Amino acid sequence: MSDEERIVANSVLPARREPLRLRTSDGLTLVGELALPDESPPVATIICVHPLPTHGGMMDSHVLRKMSWRLPALAGIAVLRFNTRGTTSAAGTSEGAFDEARGEGLDLLAAIREVVARGLPDPWLVGWSFGTDVILRHGNVEPVRGAILLSPPLRFSTDDDLQGWASSGRALTCLVPELDDYLRPDAARERFAVIPQAEVVGVDNAKHLWVGESSVSIVLNEIVARIVPSRVPLPSTWAGEMTRWSDL
Repeated sequence: MSDEERIVANSVLPARREPLRLRTSDGLTLVGELALPDESPPVATIICVHPLPTHGGMMDSHVLRKMSWRLPALAGIAVLRFNTRGTTSAAGTSEGAFDEARGEGLDLLAAIREVVARGLPDPWLVGWSFGTDVILRHGNVEPVRGAILLSPPLRFSTDDDLQGWASSGRALTCLVPELDDYLRPDAARERFAVIPQAEVVGVDNAKHLWVGESSVSIVLNEIVARIVPSRVPLPSTWAGEMTRWSDL
């Protein structure tokens, strides 16, 4: 008889979780968390940038939180999440104020510096909605390996930002919901066509917020397929220690 349990929306798998305080170059302190594989060094690193904080986005936005709950154990990936300036979550409030993807670039650079200082391997950026604009504007830097964009609205990004990614050759994947509120797959392919290496993946029946375990599973598998392809498909069950988060 198997002891495996199904991984569900509030499943929390083992990891070493450490509260973070990031310091930006303009003097702000940001709240964050680093989740590391429990028993072995990470094989890669994800830095998450959350959706629009003026509409409820934060480091605990559900897809990002599920990355931190699952990917250290399932894929050996370290996951760093943080609240951009002025954003509040259960972990606390980051200093500063919302700055329309301008000052948030300094927040992202602070997270990248933290990853470098810790010697964490192969950093990738994963942004969702507003977070994709922060990444497109400010994340095209060393030692970032590439970026994965969830529901990119292209609200704050400019043509120059896109051209910068084209020139760098840095890997870029866009996961675009079929039923997105802002930018749907065909329009996304047209907009991102200026970046030769950009891969636009349309996700059938999905919406901007990726609600539902089926959507989350698609997102996590697509992310890991780009970063550690040997670890997909991700298992849907877990035989070891697993807790359940109580606020879901």
